[in-house]
Amino acid sequence: MINFKDISYLQNGNPKQQAAFTLLTHHQILENLAEFEPVLAGTIPINIDIASSDLDILCHWKNKADFIEKVKQQFGKENHFAIREELINNQESIIANFFINTFEIEIFGQNIPTELQNGYRHMLIEHQILNSKGENFRMEVIRLKEKGLKTEPAFGLLLGLKGNIYEELLDYKI
Repeated sequence: MINFKDISYLQNGNPKQQAAFTLLTHHQILENLAEFEPVLAGTIPINIDIASSDLDILCHWKNKADFIEKVKQQFGKENHFAIREELINNQESIIANFFINTFEIEIFGQNIPTELQNGYRHMLIEHQILNSKGENFRMEVIRLKEKGLKTEPAFGLLLGLKGNIYEELLDYKI
């Protein structure tokens, strides 16, 4: 199993993963967010990204105002920077988006430890499913994503999950 909390695995990945590693380390993005336990999640780490996929960085804040201030201070001058608050699954969430070079970066923060956030949990489960189902399944997920489906609904369709796909995926047994 890959240690997704240490991005060094990206160095030996596909070209997009290697480019993500270079960008994240060169700009010290995770280091600048270190106090918030940042973890790269989403589709790029598990090799199911498409051209429009962004770098999703999950963070754990204990003080929302401090987190917002730090994100603005560190990244507020980046291209197309925007930050907003949303209520997601009854959790206060802070979402910042911006571009560095050709990568869109999304910083997603909640007052939940990163390894307990649904984005991280989904990625781990999806990684296990991909490992168990093989390359044809991975390519089918990518094909569905290229047709406009989000990641979890693509998995749900291929796995025959019913109901709330996001919840069903968290309970999926391989």
